[in-house]
Amino acid sequence: MRASPFHRFPPLPILFLAVFVDMVGFGIVVPVLPLYTERFGASPITIGALLAIYSGMGFIFAPLAGWLADRFGRRKILLLSTIGQATGFFIMGAAKSVFWLFVARSIDGIFGANTSAAQAYVADVTSPEKRSRALGWLGAAFGMGFICGPLLGGILSKVSLSAPFYFAGALAAANALLIFFVLPETLPPDAEAPPMRPHLLPKSGATQSRTIGSLIASYFLFMTGFAILTSFFAIFTEDRFGFDASQNGYIFAGVGAISVIVQGGLLGPLVGRFGEKRLATVGMALLAASIFSLPLTERIATLLLTGVGIAVGNALVNPTMSGLVSQTVDKYHQGRVLGLMQSGASLGRCLGPILGGWLVSSNAQHTLDFGKAPFWTSSAILLLSLAVTAMVTAPSATLPDSVLSGED
Repeated sequence: MRASPFHRFPPLPILFLAVFVDMVGFGIVVPVLPLYTERFGASPITIGALLAIYSGMGFIFAPLAGWLADRFGRRKILLLSTIGQATGFFIMGAAKSVFWLFVARSIDGIFGANTSAAQAYVADVTSPEKRSRALGWLGAAFGMGFICGPLLGGILSKVSLSAPFYFAGALAAANALLIFFVLPETLPPDAEAPPMRPHLLPKSGATQSRTIGSLIASYFLFMTGFAILTSFFAIFTEDRFGFDASQNGYIFAGVGAISVIVQGGLLGPLVGRFGEKRLATVGMALLAASIFSLPLTERIATLLLTGVGIAVGNALVNPTMSGLVSQTVDKYHQGRVLGLMQSGASLGRCLGPILGGWLVSSNAQHTLDFGKAPFWTSSAILLLSLAVTAMVTAPSATLPDSVLSGED
């Protein structure tokens, strides 16, 4: 089969564009979904379960997606996942009951487990010492999508609460066409196909395995704490400040803008000066402090200042943690290891909303205590993640692939 002439374009900008479009579709539903679910009379615990099932599917399927990306190629997995996401969004928009919301979110979770394929794509075309910077650019593409997505979601919610989901489905379908016609495959042609029975980790030494395990455990804790925040932030601002989906969309867009500035412009020089591990721990500390102060806010100005801390902290953690994990293995095992990392993150995003839903119910609404239980618990979990990360021996970004893969 003759390659498309579009495949002559540089791969990374095309990937970033595809990720941007994907994140716009995802970001559209963020400020709307909790309020959309309330329309069906769902309780906070049910909302938490609905948010959790998306990540629960990711926990199961992210390692498989990473393994498939190592075996069949990054492009094919990104294409398949985008088509599945479009299907889930359309079902969500047409849902008439909570049952169909769960069906739609399950489909989105299964096919949304594509982050490891995108990260492996970046690893294919970058050297280890430049990988965190490139992953930061990938994060900036996520952030740009997160600027536009919530804004569009807030605007479209004025049409109807289901309109954002239909629009997100159409965007995902358009993204599938972009990937199919323009995005080239980057899996190294000399890559040895992984065995038919997927292995979670490549063969490695004890020290390497401990490093990978500790980083994945830390990222799981980080995502658990952060998921509590993202799942119930809209409900908190609605209760405390009377914000609707549109106003929350502006806040999420602001968070995305700050993430773009940090990850797209500042992260590379910061990594070169301080290293991934130090930036990750600083980001976790800033995030924990900001989330702890969130339920203490009584003015919109203070809320926005807290949001800046949350945005900067999160922007520092995500690409540096991915970079640390990526540097522990050779280029032929990126999909599997990054898939396992995303599986741990998905488990955290699954447990976080469930725990948060229970904790939200323990604080009376319309009082200054509302939000303390979930957000202070989130802060404590992030500090635990910081402690685990601080004990990890950072891998060297300059080791050759033969060393990283455990070969003599």
